[in-house]
Amino acid sequence: MTWDLIKLNDGTSIPSIAFGTWTLGGGAQATDYVDQAISVGFSHIDTAQSYRNEEEAGKAIHDSGLAREDIYITTKFSARDGLDIETSIQNSLKFLGVDYVDLYLIHHPSLAKPDIPTAWAKMEKLKKDGLVKSIGVSNFGVTELQTLLASANIKPAANQILLHPYVHARQLPIIEFGKAHGIVSEAYSVLIPITHQPGGPVDKPVNAIADRLKAKPEQVLLAWAKSKGVVVVTSSTKKERLEGYLAAGNLELTAADVAAIDAAGAMGARRQAVRTFVNRVAVATLAAGVVFGMCGYMGIDLI
Repeated sequence: MTWDLIKLNDGTSIPSIAFGTWTLGGGAQATDYVDQAISVGFSHIDTAQSYRNEEEAGKAIHDSGLAREDIYITTKFSARDGLDIETSIQNSLKFLGVDYVDLYLIHHPSLAKPDIPTAWAKMEKLKKDGLVKSIGVSNFGVTELQTLLASANIKPAANQILLHPYVHARQLPIIEFGKAHGIVSEAYSVLIPITHQPGGPVDKPVNAIADRLKAKPEQVLLAWAKSKGVVVVTSSTKKERLEGYLAAGNLELTAADVAAIDAAGAMGARRQAVRTFVNRVAVATLAAGVVFGMCGYMGIDLI
């Protein structure tokens, strides 16, 4: 099992793992990190207008010496500086130093102005004009996708969403809706349980699987995401980690492994929901106490 190409609904294919530039910042270091990712074997670079490092990514791509058809480029319309879709794609092409991008996404439904159908029609024209090979969206829920499909002449090829075990149950309807309509889901922040939420229920099954397979926990999480049929967008500034991410495509998780991670993720989500509820009750109770106290001080009877 490797990081194979995934066929999109428009007949093109997308590498199933991407190096994301979201957290890289700008400047020479961003170029160096993209260059490093390409050098270890990443053939899909995922950037965005709002990341403010398209130019740095473009320089690394150019300096790699790879033929244009050998590197897959995703970027996103983020309405940076209030620019419209038509102007934004021209700027992105200039920054990236290419004649077309492989996949162009609307970064968030709130950016689809004045409304989703109108914005999507503009995206369809970019594809017809040859400025982009494929068009898609990011952070769209089922309702937004339904609105888009109701007027679309061209279906979105992909929908890039937050996905890790602790949000899997919440995001599953989006993934399933996408599958039903031929829309490939892309997953960002897959490693959140390790990088930002360590010590949760997911740690136990992930660590056990990692020990059995002689792999690293982050590789297990990436293999888990791959088992869901999504494109994985990940990142690191460490060469050895990037090499490990690519190697994760060869991990063979069993159905039981995937189910154990799913169950642990659902447990963590329930715990978080309880904590959130308790915190909100505590805040409301405190606020009520303050109100009653002030009213008592002012001689106002609320009973």
